Amino acid sequence: MGRVATVNQIIPFSCVDGPGSRLVIFLQGCNFNCKNCHNPYTIDMCDNCGNCVATCPANALSLTYNAQGKPQVVWNSNSCTQCDTCLSTCPKQSSPKTRQYSVPQMLEQIRKQVHFINGITVSGGEATLQLPFIIELFKAIKTSDDLAHLSCMIDSNGYVSEGGWQQVMPYLDGAMIDLKSWQEHTHRYITGRDNHRVFSSLKLLAEQNKLYEIRLLYIPKISDIDTEVNAIAGYLTQLPASVRVKLNAFQHHGVTGEARQWETCSEEKMLELAARLAEHGVANLILPNVYL
Repeated sequence: MGRVATVNQIIPFSCVDGPGSRLVIFLQGCNFNCKNCHNPYTIDMCDNCGNCVATCPANALSLTYNAQGKPQVVWNSNSCTQCDTCLSTCPKQSSPKTRQYSVPQMLEQIRKQVHFINGITVSGGEATLQLPFIIELFKAIKTSDDLAHLSCMIDSNGYVSEGGWQQVMPYLDGAMIDLKSWQEHTHRYITGRDNHRVFSSLKLLAEQNKLYEIRLLYIPKISDIDTEVNAIAGYLTQLPASVRVKLNAFQHHGVTGEARQWETCSEEKMLELAARLAEHGVANLILPNVYL
């Protein structure tokens, strides 16, 4: 039996998730619990409690029972109006609006867009939580006559083990890794996890020439990206020159909880940070196009 993935969303065309035009697969589930997450409904898996069913104004959700007698929330996408009432109802903010895809089913979706895209990016949530599916998918792409030209990339928080990366490496063209903060205690405050594995992932990917982009999130007075410029710049300048350094500006879009009270990052602050990094020799800086 082939691998099956829980998918939150598929975007047929994107120009911000890797090089060129890409089909992006957002997988459900994450092993970080970032206070600033702008997609908090992708963190947890639906536990089929059914609380959301009665609140759906479009009656797009129903509760059924499988052969083992366990409840299962079923989403009718044709009836759904995307009002997101279910997300605000769920105690975990988890989306019941997910689909199960096998590798052949995903390849079918990719083939519909193959003439219009340069590659595939798997994101999340945290993509690597469903790494066996990704490996099988990427391997199928690389061994298909009509798809082998597509680049295969992963957008990750970098918390996967070295063994995990080694398994996908033969089929991986590049990875984009988030570095949420420099100091471990700050990283743990923001994400609920330490950042040791993140640095291990960055090191391994850089050594294998598979690190396409490192992303730094600037949250004024919260993340330490601005207070650790010397250390961060020293680290970034040791990476291969081809690695893009993407600066992301924290905004309130999609954010819930205490992070709604955090100061957002203005263009002025971002330009100041970029200038300081550049002064320390950091090149290939990518700044936000918009600040919303």
